[in-house]
Amino acid sequence: MPAMSATAQSEAAAADANSARRRSIGFLNWAHFLDHYVILIFPTVVIGLEAAYGRSYGDLLMLSTAAFTAFGLFALPCGWLAENWSRRNMMAIYFVGTGVSAIAVGLAPDFTTLAIALLAVGIFAAIYHPVGTPMVIDSAVNRGRTMALNGLCGNIGVSIAAGVTAVITSRFGWQYAFFVPAALFIVTGIFYLLFVPDDRRRQTPKMTSNDVKLDKRTMIAVIALFMALALSSGLVFNALTITLPKIVDARIGRDFPLAVVGMLATAVFLCGGAAQLFIGRAVEVIAPHILVVAVAIIQLLGVVWLTYATGWPLLIALAVAIAAVYAQVTVNDFVLARYTPPAWRGRIYAFRFFLIFTSAGPAVWGIGRLYDHGGFDLVLFVTAVIAAIYAVNSLAITWLVASVEGRRTRGAEMPAE
Repeated sequence: MPAMSATAQSEAAAADANSARRRSIGFLNWAHFLDHYVILIFPTVVIGLEAAYGRSYGDLLMLSTAAFTAFGLFALPCGWLAENWSRRNMMAIYFVGTGVSAIAVGLAPDFTTLAIALLAVGIFAAIYHPVGTPMVIDSAVNRGRTMALNGLCGNIGVSIAAGVTAVITSRFGWQYAFFVPAALFIVTGIFYLLFVPDDRRRQTPKMTSNDVKLDKRTMIAVIALFMALALSSGLVFNALTITLPKIVDARIGRDFPLAVVGMLATAVFLCGGAAQLFIGRAVEVIAPHILVVAVAIIQLLGVVWLTYATGWPLLIALAVAIAAVYAQVTVNDFVLARYTPPAWRGRIYAFRFFLIFTSAGPAVWGIGRLYDHGGFDLVLFVTAVIAAIYAVNSLAITWLVASVEGRRTRGAEMPAE
């Protein structure tokens, strides 16, 4: 009986741990959705503010430069705090802090206060990626599918941000476009603290079958290339996601109201979600380092096509480009985790997201200046050049790890003696 009792207790403990793991991943997926949604509210609202304030799109977009810069700049300290204090508690601060800051944006009486409130949104929203992504990776059983679903949730946030924000703004005013998600953030934060246990005694996870051990020199080279890749991918990602509603509005949406423009942008973003689900399955049957290059080439072709497309074919070009942009986010997260030792993962991801999202600030500034000087033809040409640099970088990573992956595959295929 004692042995059976011990077995039963062990099974119950395992069931509780699995339930807590699944619950944590659920909250993290929802957090990823909210994170991308809230940071893209203002780039949609700003379209309607052009007439209200009599200022150019470039000038108004500059208001959110501080928010996008903080979104990346604070990734490093947030990641450090999570690793040295508590990931769970940092996520709770993320929910409540972002919600309160979004309320402050809606209540801002002037441009200066609005800029400060947007900065606060960027600071608290910066917590998610360097904290939440390593949590998802360490909690995942099927890493490819779990990361794809998490990426999809973030993509849905991006996808519906333009459409939902446009509808709320059209019916209730732009302030309510911030009040509604603010309430969701704060309520979620309360439930998160109630249902997710403290993790300050967690242990560093061990390597799994998804991980590949590289020699020290190769590992450092791969991680360094991934950091360079993060910078170029961040610029392409931000250039397309920030400007997409305005591209649709400028090239095919002049005769449509803001709400319709927002819904067209949403439809394009959903193609990115489909691509992420595909990548989650593809990494199970195709070598991940090969997928990195394939996605990079498709992204380059999509951006080049987008540079010349007009009219309704523009939507197809946008769909290809956005699908590749979001596919590269998922496959890069998977591949970086594959070659990074578990003990380093939190810090490496914090630095990667620091580079990706810090580029958002310069991207916003650059988009505004390039648009004012040469319109979207110039913006998209520069984006295509950066996408080409990204593709070359991806080829370098694949070349470095190809021999290790080849030996691993041959070892797996060798029959047992």
